[in-house]
Amino acid sequence: MNHLTFWFDPVSPFAYLAFERLPQVLEGVSYDVSYRPILFAGLLKHWGQKGPAEIEPKRAWTFRHVHWLAQHHGIEMATPSQHPFNPLAQLRLLLACAPAGGTPNRRACEAVLRHIWIGGQDANDPARMAALVQELAPRLAPDDASVKQALKDSTAAALERCLFGVPTIEFDGRLFWGLDALPMLSACLRGDPWFSGPAWNREGAPRAGVTRA
Repeated sequence: MNHLTFWFDPVSPFAYLAFERLPQVLEGVSYDVSYRPILFAGLLKHWGQKGPAEIEPKRAWTFRHVHWLAQHHGIEMATPSQHPFNPLAQLRLLLACAPAGGTPNRRACEAVLRHIWIGGQDANDPARMAALVQELAPRLAPDDASVKQALKDSTAAALERCLFGVPTIEFDGRLFWGLDALPMLSACLRGDPWFSGPAWNREGAPRAGVTRA
């Protein structure tokens, strides 16, 4: 069986869409998935970037694009009333749901992602978050120090693998970034001969180019 790692932050609309699309794109493939919550802001800080929602023209395009993609793929979606928002509460809740040293299951990830991306409400509304905690982890403590550390460790592990964005799906040491990489991932899992040729390593190798001062 092929093992995938789905690195994501629920703040990302592309992570939500990729999560919903993954079973359809990989239909007929034998695989299992580990879902790894990470802090996207930590990646941005490490690489010295702004998120797409922090650049107004890019934010406008991003949400037009993701809503077109959602209707194209038949996925229910509504932008939360505030975006970007701080996703720490949702990330920590996901990790609180996970077994010790493990990762949250698909049901928990689905509940958190749909909490954010269906209904168009405030993702951090206290009453809504309390209800989500009650649903997923009523006897757990999402603000426990061990949960906070687990999120730091997961984000650090992502950076060790040179992740720069979410969602990123890892398979057999290769990283596939973004919703639009799902067909490429599918091809790899189905044995496309391109992946056994020289192009993957050749095109990923460092090369000379102009750099900005």
